[in-house]
Amino acid sequence: MINDGWAGTGSLRKLIFVLAIIGLGYLLLQMRPVPLQVSAWSGSVARPGSITGEAAPLTGRGIADPDVPAIDPLGLPNTIMTQGYGVGSHAPAEIWGAVDLAIDGNGDGQADPDGTLGTPVYATHDGVVHLASNTWPAGNHIWLEGIHFKTGYSHLQGFAVADGQAVKRGDVIGYVGSTGQSSGPHLDYQVWKDGVNVNPLDYNALAGTR
Repeated sequence: MINDGWAGTGSLRKLIFVLAIIGLGYLLLQMRPVPLQVSAWSGSVARPGSITGEAAPLTGRGIADPDVPAIDPLGLPNTIMTQGYGVGSHAPAEIWGAVDLAIDGNGDGQADPDGTLGTPVYATHDGVVHLASNTWPAGNHIWLEGIHFKTGYSHLQGFAVADGQAVKRGDVIGYVGSTGQSSGPHLDYQVWKDGVNVNPLDYNALAGTR
């Protein structure tokens, strides 16, 4: 009788055979096609395409009392103030009170001229617009007159509305520029209440929300 080296190892052979079958079954399961799962997310997907230059209105129209300025006129979370109220060229506040707003394009806390130029400017309250082109020192300028409030938007690159047009809070009225007496692209933003110049920061000028 020849000893083949497997004598007395029948149970070991069975175990190896069973493990081999299990391994083969696992490999076959891994190779099966996985069914396609469709996402239940109902949001829209942005698709690549050319920029049209058109800006959408903001969504802040549900705020109480549409006559009161209540949103950031640039409508972006990275809006920054480059000159405060009642200081520098904004003094005295009762005449020239305003804030200068620009966009911080790279998060360094400084104005980004390229990122600021052409940014849409939004009406901060309801009213009627009055346009003035090539003025000094405001350049292309808009007055937006409501019932108790009047707001000013200076140094614009261009207008998005017609003179005498009625607008709602959140409508696009112009685009940031550097016209008139300006050291770079920014928005000079004024707020007047019943004929008195007031601080725009008290009316969410840096809210930065859509």
